[in-house]
Amino acid sequence: MKVVTYFKESYNELMHKVTWPTWHELQASATLVLITSVILALVIWAMDFAFDNIMGFVYNLLY
Repeated sequence: MKVVTYFKESYNELMHKVTWPTWHELQASATLVLITSVILALVIWAMDFAFDNIMGFVYNLLY
């Protein structure tokens, strides 16, 4: 019976106590996540590119 009570209380909380975002808020959040992901990917790519070139330069000096 505890499981049934748990599901009833969970349903009640999700339907009556949770404040869901509006469609506009959801779109704004998704846009922010997309832009942040692209910026982070570009930063990581730039760091990888720089490290690859720096290490290539160092290895060419040594060998």
